Amino acid sequence: MKVLSLFGTRPEGIKMAPLVQALADAEGVQSIVCTTGQHRQMLDQVLQLFDIRVDHDLDVMLPGQTLNGLFARLMGRVDALLEEVQPDCVLVHGDTSTATACSLAAFHRRIPIGHVEAGLRTGDLSQPFPEEMNRRVVDVMGNWLFAPTLASRANLLQENLQGRIHVTGNTVIDALELALRKLDARPELSASLAARYPWLDASRKLVLVTGHRRENFGAGFQQICAGLARLAQRDDVQIVYPVHLNPQVRNVVIGSLSEHANIYLIDPLDYLDFVWFMRRAYLILTDSGGVQEEAPHLGKPVLVMRDTTERPEAVSAGTVRLVGTDSTRIVQAVGSFIDDAALYQRVARSVNPYGDGQASARIIAALQGRPFVEFNPQSVTAPR
Repeated sequence: MKVLSLFGTRPEGIKMAPLVQALADAEGVQSIVCTTGQHRQMLDQVLQLFDIRVDHDLDVMLPGQTLNGLFARLMGRVDALLEEVQPDCVLVHGDTSTATACSLAAFHRRIPIGHVEAGLRTGDLSQPFPEEMNRRVVDVMGNWLFAPTLASRANLLQENLQGRIHVTGNTVIDALELALRKLDARPELSASLAARYPWLDASRKLVLVTGHRRENFGAGFQQICAGLARLAQRDDVQIVYPVHLNPQVRNVVIGSLSEHANIYLIDPLDYLDFVWFMRRAYLILTDSGGVQEEAPHLGKPVLVMRDTTERPEAVSAGTVRLVGTDSTRIVQAVGSFIDDAALYQRVARSVNPYGDGQASARIIAALQGRPFVEFNPQSVTAPR
C-alpha cells in the first residue's frame, strides 16, 4: 500500500509526525512524505525532532500571497505530484488550505483520502476562518474519517457523510507522549532547557500565552494585550508569550506589551521547548486548537481566547473554559484560578478526552482493514 502524507504548517507537522513515524515502520506500507513549505522554519525543527525525512517539498509560499493564490498553487503542485507518485491513498490533516487543496486534487483523480482529525465543528463558518469551511469540505470527500472523539463522530454522522468513520483519539497526544518520553529519558535535556530560560521565576505562577488566530486580528489582539497588561500588575504571576511570526500578530503584541517588565515576549518555541513550558506552566491562555488538546493531558487548565471552539469535549470535562478576547473576562478568569486553589485542583485533575497515545496505530489498522478497539476516553489515565 503506497501512502502519501501531505502537510505544510507546524501544527500539521506535529500531529502528523507520530503517524508518519508509524507508517515508516508498518509492514506492507510504502510511506511517502510531502510538505508544502509553509511555516518552513518552524516546521523544519519538528521534522528534525521526530527524525522525519521529507520526500517532496512543493515550496508553494510567495510573499504577500492570498488564500486564493495559495490554494491555486497547491492544487497545481499537488496534481503534478499525484501524477508522479500514483499513491493508493492520500492522508491529510485537519483544517488547513493544504488539507483542502490536496484532498480536492486527490478527489479529482479518484484517489482515496484519509482525513486525520475529522469531524471537528463550531457550526460557524466565520469562526475559525477559513478552517471551519476547510474541514467540512475535506470530510465530504474523505474515504476514511479519523475522528478524534465520540463528539466528532457524532458530527460526522449528523451530516450523513459517506466516508468510513473511525474514532482514533488525536495524534497530537501521540506526539506529546513522544516528546514527554524524550524529556523524561534525558534529564540533561530538561536541565539544558531550564538553563536556556534563567529569567523564569519559580516563586511566581507561570501563565503561558499563545495567540495567532485570524479572527482575533485587530481589535481581538488589542483586547488580549490589554488583559495581559493588567495581569502583569500582579506580583504573583509571570507571563510568557512566544509571539507568532505573523506581522498582524507580532506588531500589535510587541507594540503593546514590550515595556511590561513582568511579560516576557519571546520568539516562537521549538516543539520540545513548548512542551517543557506547558509542563512548567500554572495555566495556559490560548486561541490555539492543539493546545486545548495537549494541556489537559498535562493537567493544566486552559482559558481559550475565542468565542467558540471545535473542541467542546474539554469544556464539558471542565479543564477548558471559553473566555473570548474581552480583557476584563480574561483578567477575571485567570485571577479565579490563581486565587482559588480548590478550583484549580478540581480542574487540574480532569481527564483528557482527546487521546491515549495510540491514535496512529488505530489509523494504520483502519487503512489496512485490520480490526482494532476504538478510542474510549474513559480508559485514559490521570494527567501526567
